[in-house]
Amino acid sequence: MRWRKGCGALPRAGPAEMQAPQSILPLCTEGLGFSAGGAEILSDVTLKITAGAPTLLIGANGAGKSVLLRLLHGLLKPSAGRVFWAMPTDQAARRQAMVFQRPVLLRRSVLANTLYPMALAGVAREDRDARAEEALALVGLADRADDAARKLSVGQQQRLALARAAALQPELLFLDEPSASLDPAATRAVEEIVLTLAQRGTKIVMTTHDLAQARRLAGDVVFLHRGSVLEQAPAEAFFQQSASATARAFLRGELVW
Repeated sequence: MRWRKGCGALPRAGPAEMQAPQSILPLCTEGLGFSAGGAEILSDVTLKITAGAPTLLIGANGAGKSVLLRLLHGLLKPSAGRVFWAMPTDQAARRQAMVFQRPVLLRRSVLANTLYPMALAGVAREDRDARAEEALALVGLADRADDAARKLSVGQQQRLALARAAALQPELLFLDEPSASLDPAATRAVEEIVLTLAQRGTKIVMTTHDLAQARRLAGDVVFLHRGSVLEQAPAEAFFQQSASATARAFLRGELVW
C-alpha cells in the first residue's frame, strides 16, 4: 500500500488506518526515476504537492516535465523510487484526471464525449446529464452539445477535453501543456478555465514551456533540468529571486541545454 498520510512515516495497520482520508493530497515522490531505451529521463525526483493554487512544472524541452506528469498520474511505472498519496493508490486513482496537449476525441457529439468518461468512471447515470451540462457551460460549449466533436476548432476541442475532465469532478487535475498549440485567444480561454477550476477547489498540476503563462497561473513552481528537480518554490519567490543559478539562466533565456 503506497500511501503516506502527510507524506510522513507509513501508517501502521490498525483502526486509524481504516478511517478513510478526506483528501488524496499531499502527493509526494521519493527518489523517483524513469529510464527508457537505455536513457535516463528522470533521476532522484523528490517533491511534495499540496492542495491550493496551481503547481506549474517548468523547464526546457526535454527536461522531463511530461514524463513526470505521467508518472504522477500512474500512466508510467517508475524505474526507481515511489509515488505516495494521502490515501491508498486505488482510491486516489479515482479522484484524479488528466488532459493532454492533443486530446483524443470520440467520433461522437460534444455531449457524448462528455458523458462517456463519466460512464467509465462509474458516475451514477442520473447524475451524468447535469454534470455534463455544467461542464460544457464552464468551457463555453453548452450551445455546441449536439455538434460533432471532431468538427470543433483546435481550441474548442481542448476546451471539450477540459470539460470531460471537469465533469468527473476530480480533486486533482493533471494538464500537459494544454495550450501549447493554441493561438493567444484560445490560450486565454484555457487559462480562464484552469483558474476557475482552481478557484472551485480542484488542484491543478500543469506543465508549460511558457514562462508568461507560468507567471499568470502558478501558485508554486517546480523547475526541472535534465531530468532532475532543481527547485520547488512559491511562484513569486521563484520568479523574483530563484535559488538555482540554472533556473536564473533559464528565466533570462540563457540556459544552454
